[in-house]
Amino acid sequence: MSRIAVGIEYDGSAYAGWQSQPGTSTIQQSVERALSVVAAEPVSLTCAGRTDAGVHAWGQVAHFDTSAARAARSWVLGANSELPQDLSVSWATPVAAHFHARYCASARTYRYLILNRDVRSALLARRVAWIHQPLDVAAMAQAARMLEGEHDFSAFRSSECQARSPTRHLERLSVQRRADLVVIEATANAFLHHMVRNIAGLLIRIGKGEEPPQWAADVLTAKDRRRGAATAPAAGLYLLAVRYPASFGLPAGWAAEGGVPDRL
Repeated sequence: MSRIAVGIEYDGSAYAGWQSQPGTSTIQQSVERALSVVAAEPVSLTCAGRTDAGVHAWGQVAHFDTSAARAARSWVLGANSELPQDLSVSWATPVAAHFHARYCASARTYRYLILNRDVRSALLARRVAWIHQPLDVAAMAQAARMLEGEHDFSAFRSSECQARSPTRHLERLSVQRRADLVVIEATANAFLHHMVRNIAGLLIRIGKGEEPPQWAADVLTAKDRRRGAATAPAAGLYLLAVRYPASFGLPAGWAAEGGVPDRL
């Protein structure tokens, strides 16, 4: 029995999230089905981060155990021949038996994309959040800096969050404008349920001028979800990258210690 790690990219618009659910289409079910065809045996995936309905990924990482002997290229090409166009296995590599896609990850990076212009986009309709009011990116960035570090993020977790502790180390939270796009990026050791979307909702409200930057610190200190902003739409959220110790030998530029790939 060998353990294989895979990188997975997807447009989550048509799916009810990552996790398998009866009676609906999910990322996990689709990729497991494709890899099972290649392996000629059932395959069960464990991922680095379970994404919600409508959320996308550039750098999802998962692992599975199999008795099938296949070249890395065969796993990738074989799986992709069985997958729809909005799902893709980007790479595959054998890993040590103690590798675990979720528990061995040292950090995850999410990107939230906001189309900030007067008119909506037909092409990006399901891949960005659209805000037509001009956003003050400088104010948003000032507020973002107040959330960096290790904190109790109770004010940014959903009521369905099952994490035992609300404390997370948010090592980086940046806000930048790129033409009509406002890009929010967050890197942390782990995230609470809806944490990035709730942070994005708060920063959007500050960007609109409805609250001052200091409001971010006030909400964080209150530790009360009811004090925050509305949860931002799922369409703008991407799991960008997952960080692992370099000793696991995952493909460079995807999940090694250090930088985050500049995708999209």
